[in-house]
Amino acid sequence: MSTRSPLVLRADELAAAVGGQVVAGRADIEVGGVAIDSRLVSRGDLFVAIRGQRFDGHRFVNDAASKGAAGLVVSDPAVAGVTVTDGPNHEGPVVVVVPDTIRALQLMGRFVRRASGTRVVAVTGSVGKTTTKDLIATLLADEYDVSRTEGNLNNHIGLPLSLLNLRRCPDVAVLELGMNHAGEIRTLVEVAEPEILVWTNVAEVHSEFFESVDAIADAKAEILKGSTAATCLVANAADPRVMARVANFPGKLTTFGIDVSADIRASDLRFLGLAGMEAMLQTSEGSHTLRTTLLGEGSVANILAAIAVALQFQLPLESMLARVATFEARPRRGQVIRAGAVTIVDDSYNSNPMALDRVLAAIGQAENGTRRVAVLGEMLELGRCSEALHRRCGRTVVSAGFDVLLVVGGAPVYALAEAAIEAGLPTASVLKCATSDEAADQIGGLVRTGDVVLVKGSHGIRTDRIVDRLRSELG
Repeated sequence: MSTRSPLVLRADELAAAVGGQVVAGRADIEVGGVAIDSRLVSRGDLFVAIRGQRFDGHRFVNDAASKGAAGLVVSDPAVAGVTVTDGPNHEGPVVVVVPDTIRALQLMGRFVRRASGTRVVAVTGSVGKTTTKDLIATLLADEYDVSRTEGNLNNHIGLPLSLLNLRRCPDVAVLELGMNHAGEIRTLVEVAEPEILVWTNVAEVHSEFFESVDAIADAKAEILKGSTAATCLVANAADPRVMARVANFPGKLTTFGIDVSADIRASDLRFLGLAGMEAMLQTSEGSHTLRTTLLGEGSVANILAAIAVALQFQLPLESMLARVATFEARPRRGQVIRAGAVTIVDDSYNSNPMALDRVLAAIGQAENGTRRVAVLGEMLELGRCSEALHRRCGRTVVSAGFDVLLVVGGAPVYALAEAAIEAGLPTASVLKCATSDEAADQIGGLVRTGDVVLVKGSHGIRTDRIVDRLRSELG
C-alpha cells in the first residue's frame, strides 16, 4: 500500500502547468480540492469556471468566492471582478486566466497524474467497461491502494476530475474512458497517459454519431494512441474488430475470451439461475473453477479482462478467484433484488443493443419455468439504425423466453414491441407506455408472485423510477 504523502498544490504551479496567467491574489497560495460546481466548493478549493451547453461557470465565481474558494480559474478576468493591473496584492482569491477553462482542467489533471507517481489503468469499450473497471479495482485492492473513476466521470470533464483526486498518491488508478464522438478517447488518453490499457469490445453504441460499427471501432482504437513498447494492452480475442486494430500494437498484448484461443480463457460455462455462473478458467498457471454471482457470458468476459490486468501486478490467482466469487453487481447495473415474492433484475442505469441482448439471454438461460417480464426503455443515440436495432432486440425477447413485455418511450421501442409480437409473443402480453412514470403506475398490477422482472433502458428514459415503484409496492 502507498505510504507517500499527498501532493501539495500551489496556484502558481497549476497556472504554469496549464499555460495560465496569475492576474490577482497570492500566486504561491496552496489550494485544496478542485471544483467545477460552485455549490460543491469548500474553503480552500480552486474553482474552475467551465462553459458548458447549459451553464457557464463564470456566472458563479462570486458564489465560489463567498464560500471561501482560494482561487478562480477563468477565461475572462473581468467576471472575477479584477483587472490585470490589480496584481499579486489584490485581496480575495487568486485569479488565473486561461484561454480555455476545460482545457486547463484537463492539463491540471495531467499535471497531478504525473506528479502522483500513480500507475494508471484505462478501460474502454462499448459494453461492460464500468463493471470491468470495478472488478479490476476490487482485485487490486487486496495489495494496493487503488483509486477508481466514480459515477460517470469518464468524459473530457469527468476524467480530469478523477485525475485530480490522485493528489493523495494512490498506487494505482483504474479509469474509465467513455465517448460518443470520434476524437474524444484520443484526448482522454493524452490527458491520462495510462500504462495499462483494456479494450472490452465494440458494439452499436452511440451509432447516431457514427457512419458504421467500424467507425465506432476506429474511435475506440484511439486508446492505443501514444502506446510504446512499455505499454500493456488487455484485449478481447473474441471481438474481430478489436483484434484487427491491435495487430500492430507495439507493447505487451494479453488477450482474453470465452471459447476462443486467448491468454486468459473461459470454457464450459454453466448457468446457476439468478445465482450467477460457473466456468473453467484457463491461464498460464493452469485450470481453475471460476464462480460469480454476476449474470451472463458478458459478465464472464469482464471478469477475464480484470484477471488479465491483475496478473500484470503479480497477484495470486487464488485470491482473485475468491474476490470474484463475492463480487456483486452495483445498484442499477444488473443487481438482483428480492422484493416480496418477485425477483427484480435492476439494470436500469443504461442500455444498448449488445447489453440488452446479453441480459435477456442470461435471464432466459437462468430461469427456466419461471414467468419472465421484460420492462424495456428506449435505447437512445442509435441514429438511423435505431428501429432495426430495437426490432432485433424485440426478437431476442421472444427467443429468450420472456412471457410479458412492457416498453417505455417512443417509436423505436414500439418497433421493438411489434417485432416481439411478430416473433410470437401474444399481443395481449405486450404493453406500451410513453414515460417511465406511466409505466411505474402500471407495473404493480402487472407482476405476479414468483415473477422475474428485468428492468433496463437508456439513462434518459429513467427506468430506475419503475424499479423504485415496484420495490415500494412489493416491500
